[in-house]
Amino acid sequence: MSEDLERDLGLYSAVTISMGAMIGSGIFVLPAVGYKEAGPAVIVAYVLAGLIVLPAALSKAEMATAMPESGGTYLYIDRALGPLFGTVAGIGAWFSLVFKSSFALVGLGAYLLLLVDVPSGLVKVVALALGAFVVVLNIAGTKQSGRLQAIIVTVVVVALGAYVVNGTFVVDPGRYEPFATHGREGVVTAAAYVFVSYAGVTKIASVAEEVADPGRNLPIAILASMGVMMLIYAAVVAVVVGIVDPGTLTAGGPNGGPSLTPMADGADALFGGVGVLVVSVSAVLALTSMANAGVLASSRFPLAMSRDSLIPSGFTRIDPRFNTPRNAILLTGVVLLALIAFVPVIELAKLASAFQILVFSIVNVALVAFRESGVESYEPSYVAPGYPFVQTVGVVAGMALLTRMGTLPILGAVGITLGGIVWYWSYGRPRTDRVGALTLLLRRGRGDDVTIDGADRDLISPEQERK
Repeated sequence: MSEDLERDLGLYSAVTISMGAMIGSGIFVLPAVGYKEAGPAVIVAYVLAGLIVLPAALSKAEMATAMPESGGTYLYIDRALGPLFGTVAGIGAWFSLVFKSSFALVGLGAYLLLLVDVPSGLVKVVALALGAFVVVLNIAGTKQSGRLQAIIVTVVVVALGAYVVNGTFVVDPGRYEPFATHGREGVVTAAAYVFVSYAGVTKIASVAEEVADPGRNLPIAILASMGVMMLIYAAVVAVVVGIVDPGTLTAGGPNGGPSLTPMADGADALFGGVGVLVVSVSAVLALTSMANAGVLASSRFPLAMSRDSLIPSGFTRIDPRFNTPRNAILLTGVVLLALIAFVPVIELAKLASAFQILVFSIVNVALVAFRESGVESYEPSYVAPGYPFVQTVGVVAGMALLTRMGTLPILGAVGITLGGIVWYWSYGRPRTDRVGALTLLLRRGRGDDVTIDGADRDLISPEQERK
């Protein structure tokens, strides 16, 4: 049975997968969570979070053109820092993307209930049903998922444009004062919470093996979607803050928590009597897109790790009918549904943000390892600008942001890290003798006789081996 995947995704599909992974909960759910921490300055928090993500986005864009294969974050960190770090990053990034998709589906359920008159207690039931649908869709084919993304993202961007244009005529300037209600610390904390909004920018790298002309399309998709989404976030959140009552944002959600439907809360002021309908339909489409992109990307982590013998070989299996990694998608789907059923929704967002901040910081270190090691097999067609200043800023800013996440998300990140280490030493270590670019660099630093040409064999990817 073939283990190769088809390159079915063109540039527009790649851009919309990347945007679709960001355009969901970051706009339709998280503004109220950030507002509770920073007040109107949540607008600045979104921009700050985007700037902190940017170094990792640049780094990933470069590494993706050198290794256009399934696995994304896992693959880059594994090849740069070695299989121990790769195992931790792969498991952690997989969990965090599944957390984010779960959060999107719960938010989707909340908006869907605005359209259908059923008890609010059914939010999780609806989210579970939608989660099962997304899993089936991903098994049915990457090309079909990519087409769905392109359609949904196009429709949602048009709807958001209408939201912003109409909003500029009805915002209340008084709602922006005082601006930073919790000072600079509140802005940084809010940025940490909404950081996960941008985490999807590099999801397209996880399915790079299915992107046509990856040397050209991957950097364009990552950087174009990043720039567009920073503008959309700032504009939409500014309108939400200007039209929605502060009390509704901070306490209008389940159990007196932040609202899960902040864009719909002030929709009547924008679109009249059909406002809630317009916004809710847009939210359902966007959050479906986000969950679909999350399952599409996160399921490629088990596939890549299985190819490297770090998890059981069954996850390399490609469905003969649909040409998709069926077992990897099913594993992702089972965890997705369990999180929706048993984990509180706000904690899902915090857990996803915490590990994504950590992983994005490590991605910057991975690029440094590749650049400094001199490994000849590392031949990117796109070179990230500002090296190494940009990567250093990304690491330092990411670690600073992580300290603002609170105890539970940090403990969750630590727990996933320790679990990854235990798994590697008990399962992965006996099955692999690969080393990363960092190990080669350290050996040369000690004066060991290391031939880069020969060492390259330890870094050769599965796709290169098949060639």
